Amino acid sequence: MIPSQREPAALAMRIGVVAAEAAFASFARNVDLDEVAEGEADFRGQIGPAEWPVFSLVLDTLAAPEPGDERTVEERRVAALNDLARICLAAKEAGSAR
Repeated sequence: MIPSQREPAALAMRIGVVAAEAAFASFARNVDLDEVAEGEADFRGQIGPAEWPVFSLVLDTLAAPEPGDERTVEERRVAALNDLARICLAAKEAGSAR
């Protein structure tokens, strides 16, 4: 029997959390929060080329519109950054609860 943490779904979830944590770490290190608040953040210019693919994938995935979602891309990206922060905090809390 395969241990539950080695099941494909569990591994996929872990990879997702690791990607989210890497993306959030890139954001925290590189993005000027004042520019984000003003809506002028150039994520592509602020996130390093090595970190950009993971950051962009995570952010675009979280910012994808649901059917009927009338928010602008900018509004969805702000919500995606908030979601990214919540994912990372939840993962950190889950890890410390073990």
